[in-house]
Amino acid sequence: MEIVDRPSPNHGDRRGGARVELIVLHHTAMPACEDALGRLCNPEHEVSSHYLIGRDGTLYRLVDEERRAWHAGEGRWAGRDDVNSRSIGIELDNDGSSAFEEELMTTLEALLEDLLERHELHPKAVIAHSDMAPGRKSDPGPWFEWKRLAEKGLSVWPDPALQGDFMRDAAFFGYPVEVGEAAVLSAFRQRFRPFADGPIGTPDRAMMAGLARHFPSDVTERTASRVPSRPFRTL
Repeated sequence: MEIVDRPSPNHGDRRGGARVELIVLHHTAMPACEDALGRLCNPEHEVSSHYLIGRDGTLYRLVDEERRAWHAGEGRWAGRDDVNSRSIGIELDNDGSSAFEEELMTTLEALLEDLLERHELHPKAVIAHSDMAPGRKSDPGPWFEWKRLAEKGLSVWPDPALQGDFMRDAAFFGYPVEVGEAAVLSAFRQRFRPFADGPIGTPDRAMMAGLARHFPSDVTERTASRVPSRPFRTL
């Protein structure tokens, strides 16, 4: 996998000896890849990511994986904050209102496969920026192909045959439910039910129950059965 190095000065030490536990996906919401590179590599903006993938599939490395890139900001996942110290951030060159190019997705899939293997992560470790910061962030947005990643063992997809309590199950899966039901529902739908609207319904409760049962967060995983090793697929 060819990588183009475009070093960013915006990084620091991973705090408290934290290891990589998550991979957070973003979209740039900018007109072109060079615009995103300019922002992510500019010390005045104090933002970065470990990788950026262009619409043409070019993979840029901005920050070494050993370092703490500044991509996630405030937010929580699985009951823990400082997501930057515990994650690898990947920016995707996309305007947020259109489909993701095939070349970009192909490169992303190769990168995720490599990262999951090297860091010994379950596919549930791949999350959206909106997952860990619901109500504040909406990327990579409803156009992103999460189900495609799940089909290739690079993310997860819920079992739609269950029923449960939406917010309780959301907490069990890892969402920071303290932000409120509306924010959690919006983040959930952006990833798993793109363009759905209205109040919480049976499909929302069923899919969230499936996530909670099959992919509990690390905080609650000690009481759950051991998950299968990769490759892992659920539809």
